[in-house]
Formats: sequence, C-alpha cells, structure tokens
Amino acid sequence: MLLAWLAIRLRERGSARLSSTADLDQLKAENARLEAALADTERFLNRVPLILIGLDPAGRITRWNPAARHTLGLDAGRAFGRTLDRCGVEWLHATIRQEFARWLECAAPSYRCPDLPYRRKGQTRLLGLEIHRAGPIDRNAGYVVTGTDLTHRRTLERELQQAQRLEAVGQLAAGIAHEINTPIQYVGDNIRFLRDAFQSEKPVLAAYETLRQNVGHKEVTPAALHSLGQAIEGADLEYLQQEIPKAVSQALEGVERVATIVAAMKEFAHPGRQEKAPANLNKALLNTLIVARNELRQVADVETEFGNLPAVVCHAAEINQVFLNLLINAAHAIAEAAGKTGKRGKIRVRTWMEADQARIAISDTGCGIPESIRAKVFDPFFTTKPVGKGTGQGLSIARSIVVEKHGGTLTFEPNGTEGTTFLIALPLEPPAGASMRSRTGAPSASRGS
Repeated sequence: MLLAWLAIRLRERGSARLSSTADLDQLKAENARLEAALADTERFLNRVPLILIGLDPAGRITRWNPAARHTLGLDAGRAFGRTLDRCGVEWLHATIRQEFARWLECAAPSYRCPDLPYRRKGQTRLLGLEIHRAGPIDRNAGYVVTGTDLTHRRTLERELQQAQRLEAVGQLAAGIAHEINTPIQYVGDNIRFLRDAFQSEKPVLAAYETLRQNVGHKEVTPAALHSLGQAIEGADLEYLQQEIPKAVSQALEGVERVATIVAAMKEFAHPGRQEKAPANLNKALLNTLIVARNELRQVADVETEFGNLPAVVCHAAEINQVFLNLLINAAHAIAEAAGKTGKRGKIRVRTWMEADQARIAISDTGCGIPESIRAKVFDPFFTTKPVGKGTGQGLSIARSIVVEKHGGTLTFEPNGTEGTTFLIALPLEPPAGASMRSRTGAPSASRGS
C-alpha cells in the first residue's frame, strides 16, 4: 500500500503544472526523494521473511516477494497475472478454487485462512495465509496476502500435544495403577480360591476313582462308600458348587476391567492420525473418564448423560486431550472448594445434538471462575494454580484444538452460585475454511489450568 501511495505521488508530481525553473528543480528534488523512498520500501519488502503477495481486485497476482518464491518454489514471472489457485503451486485441497473465491468475496477487512496443504519437491507441506483488503490509497490495489510455511510448527505442535498427553497419563499414573490394582487383587483372590477348591476336591476325586475301580471288579465295599462320603463331607462340595461359578465370573470381570482400562489408556495416549476421521465422542469421553477415574472419584461423584451422537469428523486424540483438561480442571476446582466447605462435589458430563453440531457440557460444583480473570484464562501460561501445579497451557491448547483446528467453540457459563459448565460445540464435519476467523473476534473465556 505504501508503494502504491508513493507511485501515486510520483504521478501527481509528474502531471503538475510547472510555472518556473525553481518549480522544476523543486519537483525534480521531490521526485528524487520519492523515488529513493520507493526504492528503500521495495528493498524492505523484499527482505521481509514472510510471504507477501499482492492481488488486484479480480484476484490476479501483482506482487510476489522473494519469501513467496523461496517458500513456494515459484518465480514471480510465472505467478504474475494469475490467480492463487492457478499460479503454479501444487495445492492439495479439493476445493481450493472455491475457497479462494470465498475469501475474495468476504466483506471483513482481514481473515486468517486455514492450513492449506500443498506439495513441493515431493513433500506435503502446510501453508498459513492471511488475506487483507488493501486500503483506499490505491484504487487498483485489491488484496494483500501474507503468510508462512507452517509445516515445522505444526509438527512441533503435534509433538507437544502428544508429550502433554503422555505427561497427563504420567501424572495420573498412581490413580491408573490403583484402578488396575483393584481388579487385579480380586482376580488374584478368586484364582487362589479356585486353587484351594481344587486341592479340596482332590480327595473326592481319589475316592471316586477307587470306587470306579471297585465297580469294575464288582467289589464295591461299605468301606469304599464310607471313604467317599467322608471325602465329600470334608470337601464341602455343596459350598464349592455355589462359589466356584461366582469366582470364575468375578475373575473374568476383573480381567475385562483391566483390559478396558488398558484399552482406554492406549486409545487416549495414541498420537492419532494426521488427518481428521469420524470418531465416536461418547466413547472418547468414556475412555477419558476411565483414565481420570481415580482422580475424579476422590473429590466428586460423576454423572453421565450421553445423547445419540453421530460420528464427528475430528482429530480424536486431540479431542481426548480437551476432555481430560476440562475434567481435571473440574476436579481441581472441586478440591479447592472442598478445602473450604468439606463438601463432596459433583461432575456431570452430557452430550447432545443441536443445530448440526455435537454439544458436550462438562459441569462441576467447584469454586467457579472469578470475574476478574475471565479475560485472561485462555492466555498461554496463565494459571491460578501454585508454582509447580499448573503450566497454564491446558486451556490455551484446548481452545486452539476446538476453535482453530475444528471450527468449533469452547465457552463457559456459571452454575448459579457454585461451579462452572464448560460447553464444547463441534460441527459434525468441519467445513472447508472452518479455521477462518476475523482478527477482531474476541476469544471465549474459561478457567486457567
């Protein structure tokens, strides 16, 4: 835009009426200054490390800085006069043309575009772009596009999120160990009972074998029958017949319980796919509740009310992390409130469909969110917890996952006089451009982690 203004000034000066030699000298000097400023500005823009692309009102490329050439591997000469979707970049988005057209039609002055996959040198990469309407200085200017390659950043973000998922599992390890230890204990108790029962039945089996052999020789004696009766009475077969099926059932139940916990941990901690895929959010919530069960039940009773949700296209592993962050925050808020009142809390988890969106509500009866911090709690590293108890990253990452990656919303509302309800809304299938957000949009508020 500055270049356009300078060019206009040069044209205006060039067309000005000259009245004297002094005016001519003054005009030449001013033109020289403007040309020098224009050259300085051009050099500055060429050194900008971000992609800088100029578009005319029809969306045709008029500027292509060195960063765009370096990042996209395309010379300016090949890009000039073409639209972004046909400039020579190997876009991998199925609806890229419609997406660019939608951006150009938007009335807002500035939009952030979603991560755009493209291919360069045989590698699939991600590009983040922001499109801005040009100012009123130059009527021939349409849009300015800025951006950068996000591939490395997104890889680091995925690694960070995976590390935090594993860290969460590590922090909950004692509780998970307790959850596994309880069924393992009664599996062991029942197996020991079955071992003792088998030992008790061995004399009975031996007496029956003696009787069988006597019958074969047609020599059944009263002594053999008496010995069998004593063995049966000593083994208390009636009691064993009642208890052995129960022991087997309880042992199988314990094994299934352990298998459920291990499967939930495995699914929760799995790094997940890079592409969004249909997922059962009710099952994801159940898995997360299993992983966090010991942490939650120490301070609260958990109620669930799951509606009939269709599959939601999402990054399931990342959504699991959002659920865990909110549930652990709820437990901590209840523990803080219980420290003042001694009252056991309640956590309620609900899911339902509303307006083509899957809705998830996680309510707690904890200490609530002071109004003075509601504008800050989504800021990275903001936390109300003591040093060493919280990093302030949990809710910042949760909001990034829900809003930026899935085109959803993450909000909260007070529960009357106590506690908070966190509300997640996720579209069943994020539309193309779901990550597009106005730069002036205000963030949702939530509790610090």
